[in-house]
Amino acid sequence: MTTKPTFNSWVICPQPNPQANLRLFCFPYAGGNSAIFRAWPNNLPNNVEVCAVEYPGRGRQIKLAPLTRLEPLVEAIAPILLPYLDKPFAFFGHSMGGLVSFELTRLLRSKYSLTPFHLFISARRAPQIPLTKPPLYVLSDPDLINELHSLNGTPKAVLESPELMQMFLPILRADFAVLETYIYTQKQPLECPITVFGGLQDQEVSHEQLQAWREQTIAAFSLHEFNGDHFFIHSHQQLLFKLISQELQICKRSW
Repeated sequence: MTTKPTFNSWVICPQPNPQANLRLFCFPYAGGNSAIFRAWPNNLPNNVEVCAVEYPGRGRQIKLAPLTRLEPLVEAIAPILLPYLDKPFAFFGHSMGGLVSFELTRLLRSKYSLTPFHLFISARRAPQIPLTKPPLYVLSDPDLINELHSLNGTPKAVLESPELMQMFLPILRADFAVLETYIYTQKQPLECPITVFGGLQDQEVSHEQLQAWREQTIAAFSLHEFNGDHFFIHSHQQLLFKLISQELQICKRSW
């Protein structure tokens, strides 16, 4: 395994932790960036090094054009992560990040014979369930902005700023294209446990769509639902941290 790089614009570790014996890679939702996970190291066990993945077009990757298809995205991420996979690792992905982390897991298994010891999927329907709503990435800017108001994930200050929206919309449109052009291919279920998180008031993802992730693993499966909407990752952070920490400790005992 190659040496972990000292700087990488794709992988942001908010608090580097050389003493950690496992790494948790975190994948943001559509339009999000690595800053979402800045406080996570303070809220998870001290043997965990949190590493957030930065998609092109934002944060330290602001100069790169955002990708609009899932396959090129995971194919770009996989070799970048390899130097970091010299320790046991887990993936957490919220919404878009859930799908990215799932397909990345399948790619690492097939191409590098590597697999995370746990996969945490948050606010994302199971991949075998097709999209039923009309795609958002083809909407005009005004129509897309109207949709953003209803999704409740974009700060009001951003929505009301033409300058910020001019920067934000191309990133979001690209991310929606990643999700809405995705075509699921059936493969062997994963061998790692999957824990799924959902919001009881999430208008985007139903209980049945979360439960369907069970089909994607031959290992343990669990589902936890919060009294929140699609962005419970912010409104119910402490409970989320508690559940992730519990699963990480269980996994650690099974090594």
